[in-house]
Amino acid sequence: MPVVFGTVVSMIYNLTDTFFIAQTQNTDLVAGITLCTPLFSMMIALGDIFGLGGSSAISRLLGQKKYDLAGRINSFCFYSALALGVVVTICLFVFKNQALSILGSTPSTYRYASIYYEIMAAACILIIISLVPINTLRTEGLAKESMLGTASGTILKIFLDPLFIFGFHLGAAGAALATVVGYIVTDTILIGYTNRRARYLHVRIHEMKIPAVEIKDVLVIGLPASVTNLMTMLGTALMNNFLIVYGAAQVAGFGIAIKVETIVIMVLVGFCFGSQALIGYNYGAKNKDRLKKIIQFDLLVNVVFAFIIALGLMVVAPEMCGLFMKNQSVVHAASYMLRWFLITTPFIGAAMVFTTMFQSINDPLDAFVMSVSRQGVIFAAVIFIMAAIMGYQGVIVAQPIADVITAIIGLGLYYRQFGPHGKAIGNW
Repeated sequence: MPVVFGTVVSMIYNLTDTFFIAQTQNTDLVAGITLCTPLFSMMIALGDIFGLGGSSAISRLLGQKKYDLAGRINSFCFYSALALGVVVTICLFVFKNQALSILGSTPSTYRYASIYYEIMAAACILIIISLVPINTLRTEGLAKESMLGTASGTILKIFLDPLFIFGFHLGAAGAALATVVGYIVTDTILIGYTNRRARYLHVRIHEMKIPAVEIKDVLVIGLPASVTNLMTMLGTALMNNFLIVYGAAQVAGFGIAIKVETIVIMVLVGFCFGSQALIGYNYGAKNKDRLKKIIQFDLLVNVVFAFIIALGLMVVAPEMCGLFMKNQSVVHAASYMLRWFLITTPFIGAAMVFTTMFQSINDPLDAFVMSVSRQGVIFAAVIFIMAAIMGYQGVIVAQPIADVITAIIGLGLYYRQFGPHGKAIGNW
C-alpha cells in the first residue's frame, strides 16, 4: 500500500501538472510539452536498468541471506546510474535539434518544446539516480520510506507548478523547473534513508565493486525492464507523430487523455512494484506455494481494480478532460481517446503483473518479450496497419488492440513457467 500511495501521489502530480499547463489555454504550449513526454519516459527507463535490475538481484540475494553482496550491489547500481546520467545529459544537449525533430516538433510548437527539453535534459542525472533507491529500499521492507521520499518531492512539485508557471510567468520553463526542484528533494531524502534506515544497503563508493557475474545478473533484468519505459517513449512518440497530421488539438488532447489514464495505470504499477520484492524473495527461497499465491493475488487485484476504476472514468471522461482546457475541440479529442484507452485497462493490469513477475524471477527472455510488446513492437505494427486501414480511428484503437495481444502473450508465458510442467518450478 505505501508503494501504491506513492504512485497515486505521482499520478496526482501528473494531473495537476497538465492542469496548470493547460490553464495557459495555449494549445501550442500544451502540445509542445506533450511532444517532450517521451523524454521523461526515456530517463525513467535508463534509471530502471539499475533500479529494477538491482532490486531484482538484491531481493533474491536477501532470500538467500547473502547480505553483504546485496549491499555492494546497491552501491554499484547507484554510482553506475550516476555515471549513466552524466553521459545521457551530454548527449541530450549535443543532439537537441535532432531529438526535437524525432519527437515531432513543428514550427508552432518548437519554441515551447525546446525550453522544456533543455531544462529536463539538465535534470537527467537527478531523475536517473532516483530510480535506484526508490526500488531497492523496498527490498528491505522500507516501502514506506521509499514512498515518503517520492511523495515529498512530488508534493513540492505540485505547489511549485502554479508558482513558477503563473507567479513567475515562466510557462513551459516553470513546469520543467518545478520537476527539477522536486527531484533534488526526492534524491536527498532517499539517499538519507538508504544511509540511516537500511540494514544492508548503502551507497559507499569504495564498496561498489562486485563480481562480473553479479553485474550480468543486474543487467539481464535491468535492460529488459528499462525497455518497458523505452517502449513507452517509442509508443508516445509514434502516437504524437501520427496525430500531429490531424492538428495540434489532437496532440494536446492525447496529452490530456494519457494523463487521466494514469489514474488507473499508476495504481496498477504500484501494486506490481509492491509485489516484486515478495516474488523475488520467495523465488530465491524456493517457496513454490507462497510464490504462486502471491502472483495469483497480484493478478486478481490488478485486473479487478482496473475494471472498476476504468468504468467510472469512462462515464465522466468529458467532464474530466474539460477540467484541463476550454477549447472544445481539444476536450472532445481527449475524452474520445480516453474512453478507447480505458476499455482495455484490465488487460494492461495483467500484462504488468506478468512483466514484473518475469523480472523478479530472473527470467530475462520472457521479461524482454513482455517489455517490447505493449507499446513497442506490437503497438508499432498495429498502429501502422490500423492507420492505413481506418485513418484517424485506426490510430486511436491501435493501443487497445496492442493491450489485448500483449496480455494474451503474457498469459501463455506464465503457464509455460508455472503450469503443471513449468520451467520455473522445474529449475528447482
